[in-house]
Amino acid sequence: MSEDLATAPVLTRDPEALPAALPRGSEIPPDQDPLADGILMQHQVDWLADASPLKACEKGRRTGITYAEALDDTLAAAAERGAGGDNVFYIGDTKDKGREFIGYVAHFARVVAGELAGIEEFLFEDEQPDGSTKHISAYRVRFASGFRVEALSSNPANIRGLQGIVVIDEAAYHRDVRQVIDAVNALLIWGGKVRVISTHNGVLNAFNELLTEARAGKNNFSVHHIPFQAAVENGLYERVCLVRGIEPTEEGAREWEATIRGAYGTRTAAMRQELDAIPADAEGAALTRVMIERCKDASAKVVRWQLGDDVKALSKEVREAVQRDFCERELKPVLDTLDWRRGHVFGEDFARSGDVSSLRVYEMGVDLVRRLRLVLEMRNIPFDQQRDALFYVVDRLPRLLGGALDATGNGAYLAEAAALKYGESVAEVKLSAAWYQANGAAYVEAFADQTVTVAADEDDIRDHQALQYVNGVIRVPADHRNKGEDGQDRHGDNAIAGMLAWFASRQDPVSYGYEAARAGTARRGAGRDEARERTIDPELRGGLN
Repeated sequence: MSEDLATAPVLTRDPEALPAALPRGSEIPPDQDPLADGILMQHQVDWLADASPLKACEKGRRTGITYAEALDDTLAAAAERGAGGDNVFYIGDTKDKGREFIGYVAHFARVVAGELAGIEEFLFEDEQPDGSTKHISAYRVRFASGFRVEALSSNPANIRGLQGIVVIDEAAYHRDVRQVIDAVNALLIWGGKVRVISTHNGVLNAFNELLTEARAGKNNFSVHHIPFQAAVENGLYERVCLVRGIEPTEEGAREWEATIRGAYGTRTAAMRQELDAIPADAEGAALTRVMIERCKDASAKVVRWQLGDDVKALSKEVREAVQRDFCERELKPVLDTLDWRRGHVFGEDFARSGDVSSLRVYEMGVDLVRRLRLVLEMRNIPFDQQRDALFYVVDRLPRLLGGALDATGNGAYLAEAAALKYGESVAEVKLSAAWYQANGAAYVEAFADQTVTVAADEDDIRDHQALQYVNGVIRVPADHRNKGEDGQDRHGDNAIAGMLAWFASRQDPVSYGYEAARAGTARRGAGRDEARERTIDPELRGGLN
């Protein structure tokens, strides 16, 4: 692959003459310093601060990520190799995108790097799979460091021959983004980097699949989610006014955003995809019943505990006695069967009245399958008795690796109590759209991979059927209600508890030291308040370390 092609004329353009010859999107002022106060928005700063070898951005249109990437790439190409310098190859979905990007680079080269770099238009010689060559129109900026930034106007077949930083812009609109991404991954061998940036183009597009895999931990891409609204909150309207030379006002901001959204008319799905970074068709059920039933385990125990409204009239001592009796009678036989050689995690979705509090315990298999061992459903149970039941279960979990509790609303009390008792191994989770976005897809992927189990129980299965795409995020809709087998309302509580436990299983476990007990004596786990009486087979004792 030749870097220079003598058969093509090289055109050097003065950066000051770019507005007439080279479109640059918003036509940034010639003296604009991107590093000056008030220029970069927070999401742009976050993107620049992320030095991950692999990073991806799902974004709304014109939110400034290409601008920020061009700045980062300019600094990389202007630096010496010892300071992290490298070549940059930008691959856009259209020729105009490449021209816009290289215009940003030329501007930043002059303003930030202090180089009067000209733009060269040349033909990139691309070797085809059959050995023939194809000439691709391209643009280039060279730096005194010896590195260069090249904007290629279409997908090069010989992308594996590139070495440096590769930027794939509007990846969802490339002919075969999966093939492109697979090809550039080879760059990592020699210290290269890959940046994948795009708006969405459907839920089944390879770009969306890449993000889903990243959130499920199947690849090492760092994902940035930047919808149009986030950019607005970070000052996008004010930046537009700065470039256009007009005074920003609150009324102007409302009219500006209303005009942009109104331009889509009744095409709501298109607006959500292009502005809100929600892939089209990302609505409806996240799991089919077939997928859920494929993961059912008849050995998983479901224990249900419900008290009447007269529980409040009972004395504290009687309520505590009722709770102890229930735990000893219903929970202890299940907990006694847990494998002390395996680690365990738990998750709990809290409810005081109306819905069900669900506590789920999973055993971590050596094959990385999270096997459900216990579901405790509590309905109309007072706060203190829910706390004591939780402690009863967790105190008896072998090799506790971690847990996560719903700390939203009234659940904050129980989550805090557990965190105070068990320390860093327990996470207090505020169930927000951002949290669901980060963990919902990973939990659903576990069903596709069959790395998690559910109980062979109708309510458990139907709770998981309640998981849906809500504005592109997998969660249980706030207004969802269904009747359980007992005729009472449910709100997908087991699915939320399962997602919390799955989240806990993916965190780094907190290690506790302990002193091994002799066979026939009580083994007391560090950080636990109660000793568990159990005879330990000497052959298994080594497996407890």
